[in-house]
Amino acid sequence: MNLLFLCTGNSCRSVLAEATFRHLAPEPLTAMSAGSRPAGFVHPRALALLEREGLSTAGLASKSWDDLPIAPDIVITLCASAAGETCPAYIGPAVRSHWGVADPAKAAGSEFEIEQAFRNAYRVIRHRIEAFLALPLPILAKDPVRLKIELDAIGAQIPDRSSSDRA
Repeated sequence: MNLLFLCTGNSCRSVLAEATFRHLAPEPLTAMSAGSRPAGFVHPRALALLEREGLSTAGLASKSWDDLPIAPDIVITLCASAAGETCPAYIGPAVRSHWGVADPAKAAGSEFEIEQAFRNAYRVIRHRIEAFLALPLPILAKDPVRLKIELDAIGAQIPDRSSSDRA
């Protein structure tokens, strides 16, 4: 099962999701990220956060959905603008879901407030990925309608701040 995490710029949230998924998911699950209009860079705060969390940042880059090495089975959008875009035809019949996450790159305020925005985005993304990985994936892989229902339910979740997150 191949997942694509999609944001318009592919510089922050989708990259956080790609790195987190790669860290947590067992083989043969794979993840990649892309953007419809990539920014051309990965946000330095996103990279720093991943490194603090002990996740590999090797190979992370802002890239276009035109450059995907394989067609995804699942496309998860993390920003509203990407959710409203029509994916290119070559992406095929992927199951699509929207897991909206506030853009920490647009956070304003003190250094602490901006850092908290990045930590919160990571916490939400990680919680949702953990929920995805807890699903009966071999069964859901054969039932795309039920898989979409489960993915949409995960996207509607807001993690409890008292949960065991390190972010």
